Amino acid sequence: MAFNLKKVLKALLFSSSQPLAIKDIQAAFTRFHDSAFAPDAGAAEDTTAPASGEVASAETPVDSAVQAPIVTEPAVEAVEVIAEAPADPELYSDVPSLITATQIREVMDQISAELRAAADGMLLIEGNSGYRLVTHPRFARWVRILRSEPPPVKLSQSAIETLAIVAYRQPVTRGEIEIIRGVSAEAGITKLLEREMVYVVGRADLPGRPIQYGTTDNFLEFVGVKSLDELPASDVLSSRQIDEWLKTAMNPTTLSDTDMGLANEQLPLEAQPVEPEAAPAESSAGQEVSNPA
Repeated sequence: MAFNLKKVLKALLFSSSQPLAIKDIQAAFTRFHDSAFAPDAGAAEDTTAPASGEVASAETPVDSAVQAPIVTEPAVEAVEVIAEAPADPELYSDVPSLITATQIREVMDQISAELRAAADGMLLIEGNSGYRLVTHPRFARWVRILRSEPPPVKLSQSAIETLAIVAYRQPVTRGEIEIIRGVSAEAGITKLLEREMVYVVGRADLPGRPIQYGTTDNFLEFVGVKSLDELPASDVLSSRQIDEWLKTAMNPTTLSDTDMGLANEQLPLEAQPVEPEAAPAESSAGQEVSNPA
């Protein structure tokens, strides 16, 4: 019977409370082969101990502090059963010396498909740190009751918008977030820091050295992706367009009358008094001719 990799991987998944990475699985197979070729420490016989079935006589010195344990017949049978267990050909015989990452992924995909088809409440997911078994979301209420945990607090629309900006623009400062959203981002960033969705990356090389934020591994699990490269592409603006828009928004230019479509006329600094126009002399002379004495 050939070696069954699926059964071994299932056992490793159930035995680990932490995500199981591919490199951890490969390291386990390496240690298996190293231990298989290592000398058996228990093979050496203790020549000083009495043989099986012999009774220590008065002439044989026996240390009262160290005595051989009394082994009963059922215990001997149990030891023999444990010793015979590794002889399972599906688990310990013909183990390949090299298990590739492709083979592990293919078997993990099969296990995941079987768990989904069985619908027994267990799922196999692959996260940023590796594979792990989780309970189905529909059993979340029972898990919270068992752990005496309150229902999870949902993120507000403001926090989700802030989280999206951090995810696509990281590292990003609070000032840049507020310019993009047009409102204050302090409450949203505080909530995301409490939920461990974002963390402080460092400080920007800008006046005042503002703090920069980035996303955490909890964010990847929250959205169900293994890396930031799997985030859907933004169809709003490219990164270069956003950079240019942010630069313009943070350093606004003063618009002139010409930019606004007005005539570029220069008015005098002080208003000059306007003199009243004198009455024309010709009109008065004309009145005298038309009205002779």
